[in-house]
Amino acid sequence: MTQQPLHDVNRIYLTQSQCGYLYGKVLICCPNQNPIPSTTAMPSLTKPTQSRLGLKKSILIDKTSMEKTKTKKLPRSGQCGQMSSGRIYGGNVTEIDEFPWLALIGYKKRFGQLGYHCGGSLINSRYVITASHCVNGRALPIDWKISTVRLGEWDTNTNPDCQVDARGVKNCAPTHIDVPIEKAIPHPKFDPRSTNQVNDIALLRLKQTITFTDFIQPICLPLSTNLRNAAFDDIIMDVAGWGKTEAKSRSNVKLKAEVTGVLLESCRKVYQQQNIVLESSQLCAGGKSGVDSCRGDSGGPLIGLGTTGRGNSHYFLIGIVSFGPASCGTDGWPGVYTRVGHFVEWIQAVTET
Repeated sequence: MTQQPLHDVNRIYLTQSQCGYLYGKVLICCPNQNPIPSTTAMPSLTKPTQSRLGLKKSILIDKTSMEKTKTKKLPRSGQCGQMSSGRIYGGNVTEIDEFPWLALIGYKKRFGQLGYHCGGSLINSRYVITASHCVNGRALPIDWKISTVRLGEWDTNTNPDCQVDARGVKNCAPTHIDVPIEKAIPHPKFDPRSTNQVNDIALLRLKQTITFTDFIQPICLPLSTNLRNAAFDDIIMDVAGWGKTEAKSRSNVKLKAEVTGVLLESCRKVYQQQNIVLESSQLCAGGKSGVDSCRGDSGGPLIGLGTTGRGNSHYFLIGIVSFGPASCGTDGWPGVYTRVGHFVEWIQAVTET
C-alpha cells in the first residue's frame, strides 16, 4: 500500500481482502506470513474461487462490453450492488445491512390476510425481479393475488430491526416499507405446466419510486458480455432470504448460504432421472445436504461478486431460485436457477422509465 500509484492487481487484492469496518475505517485481513508468488493471476470463470484468505474471489468484468450496453433503465456500476458493510460475512444469519436488495413478495388471500411467500431482488427504483412461478405458477392457490413488495426487512418478527455488533454497539434499521405492485410481468414463454420451468423469470413494477438507503439498494444485473455468457462452474456464490417457498415459511430472520456452481451437463444427468430436461438458460449450484436455497427464497437471488480492472467491485444477480429436489438441500441434487444473463435484453425491453 506504500507504493503509489497502486497497480490494478494490488487494488483488486486489497478490495478482496476487506473484512469489515471498525470505527468507520476499512479492515483488511492479512494472510499468514507464508511465501506469496510474485504474480497474481486474475480469477478464472472455470476455476474454484476460494482465495488464500478463505474469502470468495471476485469475477473480472469486461467493462468495455458493459459500456456498450447503453440503458437508462438500469443502474450502472457504482450505483448498484453495494452494501454499507462492504462485504458478506460468515455464518448463516445475515448482518442487518447485508443484501439490501432482497425483497419479500406478499399475496392477499381469500379473507384479506396478507402472506409473504416468495422472494425477489430490487433492480432499480421501480422494479423487483423474481421467478415467474411466483406470479403465475401452478403451485399458487387460485385465490391468492400478488399485491405487495416489502423492502428493507431483516427480522419479520421485530420492528424496527436492531442488531448488536461485536463492539456491543446497537445498530437499528429504519422501518421496512411495503410497496403496492402496479403490474406483474411474467415471461411470456413461461409455461406453469412444464417440468423444467424454463423462462422462470418475472418483473414486478412498483406503484411508487423507491428512495435508496443503506438498507434498501438495487443489485446490479450481469450487463457485460463475459458475465452473460459465463458458465459459473465451481464459482462460489451466495443465496439469501428468509427460506420461504410457495408452500411454507422457515425463518423470521434473513439467512444466507454459500453455494458452488455445478457444470450444467452434470446437473442435466441428475435431473434426467426425474425426466426433467434443463436448458442453457438455466444454471445449477449447490447440492450439499441441508444448504442450497433452503436458506434462500423461491424467486430470490443467486449472487456473485464482480470486479472491474481498476479494482472496483459490486454484487450482481447471477440467477433466480427456480426449483430443486422435492426435499430441500438434498445431497447430490443441485438447485436449479434461471440464468439472469440470458434475459438481460428482455428485461431492458419490458421495463419502463
